[in-house]
Amino acid sequence: MQLAPAARPSHTRAARPLLGAALSAVLALTATACDTAGGRTPGRAAGTTPPTAQSPAALPSAALPPVLTRGQARAALITAADLGEAWEPTRGAATWRDEVLKATAERTGPGDCRRLLDILYTEDLFGGGATTAPRATAALDDPDGGAQLHYRITSYRAADLDRTLAWLGTLPDTCGRFEAGTDDTGRDSRDVRVTALTPPEAGDARRGLRVTVGGTRPGGVLTVDLVAVRVGDDALSLTNGTLGEPADDATLTAVEVGTRRLTEVRRQGRAQV
Repeated sequence: MQLAPAARPSHTRAARPLLGAALSAVLALTATACDTAGGRTPGRAAGTTPPTAQSPAALPSAALPPVLTRGQARAALITAADLGEAWEPTRGAATWRDEVLKATAERTGPGDCRRLLDILYTEDLFGGGATTAPRATAALDDPDGGAQLHYRITSYRAADLDRTLAWLGTLPDTCGRFEAGTDDTGRDSRDVRVTALTPPEAGDARRGLRVTVGGTRPGGVLTVDLVAVRVGDDALSLTNGTLGEPADDATLTAVEVGTRRLTEVRRQGRAQV
């Protein structure tokens, strides 16, 4: 006779769910402990770590601000409309650039004085390398007054720009007055005078000079203003020259308007980076 299986006590059947629940709880606690020990948080994929928080003061900063693009530099240029109705886009180089500046510079002895005359002719204040090539340029004429204004924006290291500005500041002493020959005999000479010109309080640093070259024609004097202003790691420079009476307001307006425009373009450029 086959015996029926013996009935199991009811307390044994009830214990199974409790044991399963307890085992699940232990496994969950173990997994949590492993995640905590491994530096992970629930819901983060294995192998990833949370970003490290840093205060703005602790974040590394670039050695130089972003260089202006050529489009941004062009947007910072002055225009004929900024200077008034008498001014217009240039029709070509003024005759006195070759007849006076170039001829005089070529016959001047070496040194700072010759370099200054070279700069007035070439407009190359901050050097001749590709690193200091102008980002944008403009040339404007006042046909009635015979004046011509050349304007440039250059990007370079602030310390190097300041060295050039400091050098300009020494020229009224080192080249205050000198004779510049225009031929090999030395009999034809021109009287050159260099004086300080105070530009408006603009930008981070600034310098200005007024250079006059006599003997250009009977009783005629060429006057050229040279001004440069640094704004961060960018600089504007201009020459405003004429055989007649120099237009001081044009130089001052170009510096003031140009500095504001360059400052705004730099601010917008940084915001877009």
